Amino acid sequence: MATSSRPNVLFISADQWRADCLSAVGHPLVKTPHLDQLATEGTLFRNHFTQAAPCGPSRASLLTGMYAMNHRSILNGTPLDNRHTNIAREVRKGGFDPILYGYTDTSVDPRTVAAGDPALRDYGGLLPGFREGFRYDDEICLPWINQLRSKGYTLPWHPAQTYFADPTAELPAGKGHCYAPTLYRAEDSDTAYTADRILQHMQAHRGQGWFIHGVFLRPHPPLYAPEPFNRLYAAEQVALPQRESSLAEAKAQHPFLDYWLDVQQRPGYYFGHQHNVVSLPEAELQQMRATYYGLITEVDLHLGRLFDYLRETGEYDSTLIIFTVDHGEQLGDHYLWGKGGYFDASYHIPLIIRAPECSGARGKQLSALTEAVDLMPTMLDWLGLPIPASCDGESLLPWLHGADPAHWRSEVFWEYDFRDPHTQQAEQRLGLNSNDCTLAVLRSERYKYVHFTAMPPLLFDLLDDPGEFHNLADDPQYLPILLQMAQRMLSRRMARADRVLANTLLTRQGVINPPC
Repeated sequence: MATSSRPNVLFISADQWRADCLSAVGHPLVKTPHLDQLATEGTLFRNHFTQAAPCGPSRASLLTGMYAMNHRSILNGTPLDNRHTNIAREVRKGGFDPILYGYTDTSVDPRTVAAGDPALRDYGGLLPGFREGFRYDDEICLPWINQLRSKGYTLPWHPAQTYFADPTAELPAGKGHCYAPTLYRAEDSDTAYTADRILQHMQAHRGQGWFIHGVFLRPHPPLYAPEPFNRLYAAEQVALPQRESSLAEAKAQHPFLDYWLDVQQRPGYYFGHQHNVVSLPEAELQQMRATYYGLITEVDLHLGRLFDYLRETGEYDSTLIIFTVDHGEQLGDHYLWGKGGYFDASYHIPLIIRAPECSGARGKQLSALTEAVDLMPTMLDWLGLPIPASCDGESLLPWLHGADPAHWRSEVFWEYDFRDPHTQQAEQRLGLNSNDCTLAVLRSERYKYVHFTAMPPLLFDLLDDPGEFHNLADDPQYLPILLQMAQRMLSRRMARADRVLANTLLTRQGVINPPC
């Protein structure tokens, strides 16, 4: 619990950032010095996983503390039921005025607005409870684009194309298309803009106690970076993706993967890249990954500005700092780009926490299995506020104090929904109805079980096969493990099904609410 009468919370989320892309965890190329420093002064959780993909569902879990099986906002554009509480609503009860700089990708509950409300045409709405500092519209930051215009930039006719490469830039011979810089300078980037706005808020509210949710778009595609971040990492030094020897071999792992890889071969599937990203030449693959790393280092640079300000003003030791992301990125592994499916690359994400009074695990890297749903309980616990019964996560405060909780989870759980209510593309290709286009994953330190609602399961031994290439679900030797993991997943779902009032009892003595 915070001891200061006016504590601060700086809750930072980036977008589409893999857990292995921190120099603090030993990445051979990526440099993240400011996050590395935060990790030495706080705690880095090495086995942290999100609960869903893509952006909307993952953020719904992050911000409500609930599994997708309970909040049911399972696609970008699926409404989030207004009855659910969230981190903004809960800290507002505690006297904070939570403000958002960035986006929550919250699709409004249509029952709470009029039939013609413009919010019904935008999946990227504002999570109820937050005050808006600035907000993205469909992953486009219009306030930033307006600022570019005011600085004299000549911009493309469509705002989204502002994120693309400068069309006038000459690409040097032998360089991949992502080597081309953006049309805006580094000091004018969307990343710089987000950091500037957060910094301005901290300066204006110094000593007043604030709750900021700052959301950085990067390294989300398109993978184009301003100078010098576009050339910060030499493509020839970048490792190629981990993937099967052929596309046919990758597709053979599962019918879902066969379908999804076909979808990804459409030119333009990966936002901002008019290529078939599944079949790019190696040099192009390396350049895309190099630019992705450059965007990460750019975010790290600007996070350093925020951390330095807090140190310089003396507010560092009254501020809970959390850095995490919504979900990961395949980055060409298994021939896939973007996020989704079942591979770890899409769900294993960074988490660094610095809680001022919690020194028991300071400077440590913990291997405990943690989930995105743990962050809402952690923030509320640190602030001394009640944790709603709806939360599926657990507070990480004991870990931060250096304790080893006796009954911590031994697996993490996530879900992915691949239905397409609009085009029915997945349903028609796979011969399923929409409600059958779902998968759930239970992952322990060693084994990973993937359950499809209406297709065959998958089982991986992560000790022998960390790259998830060999499905053991049909191997008789692993049948006991398969059954055990399936039973444990069923138990997880049964124990975590909606239970908001399940532990409440009305008696002649009044309402009883024992701890869950």
